[in-house]
Amino acid sequence: MSTQTKSRHVVLLEQAQEQIKSVKELDAAAQAAARELTEDEQTKRKGLMEQAQKFFDDAKAAKADATLAEQMKAFSTEIGLADLGDDGIPGAVVRSGKKSLGELVVASKSYTDFIKRYAGHDGRIPDSAKGLQSDAIGLKSLFTGTSDTSGGAFVETDHTGIVEMLGRRPLTIRDLISVRRTGSDTVDYVRQTSHTNAAAPVPEATTSAAPTAPGTAGALVQAAGGGYKPEGAWAFERDSATVKTIAEWVPATKRSLADVAQLEGLINDELAADLAETEENQILSGDGTGENLAGILHTSGTQAQTFSTDIFETTRKAITKARTVGRVVPNAIGLNPTDQETIDLARDGNDRFFGAGPFAFGPKTLWGYPTFESEAIPAGTGIVADWSKAVLWDREQATVTMTDSHADFFTRNLVAILAEERVAFAVTRPTAFVIADLTA
Repeated sequence: MSTQTKSRHVVLLEQAQEQIKSVKELDAAAQAAARELTEDEQTKRKGLMEQAQKFFDDAKAAKADATLAEQMKAFSTEIGLADLGDDGIPGAVVRSGKKSLGELVVASKSYTDFIKRYAGHDGRIPDSAKGLQSDAIGLKSLFTGTSDTSGGAFVETDHTGIVEMLGRRPLTIRDLISVRRTGSDTVDYVRQTSHTNAAAPVPEATTSAAPTAPGTAGALVQAAGGGYKPEGAWAFERDSATVKTIAEWVPATKRSLADVAQLEGLINDELAADLAETEENQILSGDGTGENLAGILHTSGTQAQTFSTDIFETTRKAITKARTVGRVVPNAIGLNPTDQETIDLARDGNDRFFGAGPFAFGPKTLWGYPTFESEAIPAGTGIVADWSKAVLWDREQATVTMTDSHADFFTRNLVAILAEERVAFAVTRPTAFVIADLTA
């Protein structure tokens, strides 16, 4: 077979093999002389290998082009197109009875103007001509749309793999509260209900006399100067929280899970995110009835702060209650995004933003305490608290499972994808939470 009759990728492969042959000869010569390759030989060897790799890559691309050309020729015959030409280039498509691409180009006004602009009197463009450029040549009649005169059949959809979901709100509460593990369906904890601090300075005893019995029934009478110490008092109560299940499932076909590689992971992530959103809602607003958790806003014993003048004065008074009654230092103030917006847009008497306004850096604060936003907090309500005094116990962390053992799913090639978690929640010190009304 002569070089002229060989396909391009075969010629390239032969050229690559020649380079490899030279490398082997170089290695053999050094081995026969029982020596290492010299620096020049190593450089030459590297160049030969790089050239061989280039020939291999070019051969691979040439073979792919040839395969595509054959496929397009077969396709053109099937749909009634004329021969694509030896190179199989889509631009050479010719409809029976229609002009070829080359004929359309030559007949165009842009091409005619191009020749007039650069050609000499003999109609030829001189070899010395530089910077040649024609106007755009429109071929809309041949290559747009999907009509029988179009090349649209050769355009494939570009599947990007992007799946854009609707979006979710940021979840913040779980990162603030205490999170622990439990191996039971019920968790008990002990809460202090009262405390009497009777500590006081005590004088040194001046007598060793024992207390004496009272004249009538009653407590013993302590001897004067006995140096007795005052007695304090604490009271406690036992409370408990029950583990609840938060769950959700969706159906899917086995074919869809097999055909779309990212679908299973997407479903798993979305189901887990649904559980997390519901968990945050329950932590804040669960009413404690049925299978609902007893959330912060429905926990007995939390403090309340009524609206006072404006959002700033109200939250400041709530801080005072947390400090003096709840006996905690608040670690965050929870706000709905609309209330945080009210704070951010507040201006002084000179129409200037408080603080740094829109150019503030770092975490947002109010009265020196960090604030955070949660859409789960009702608008017009602020929560000033030491959030560590609320505890979430994980009985079973979020898991996702699949099964076809649901209804008639087995016979219909359907699967149920189930996500669930089991948690318990309680506010262990209710007075550490002050619920503030931020609206008049």
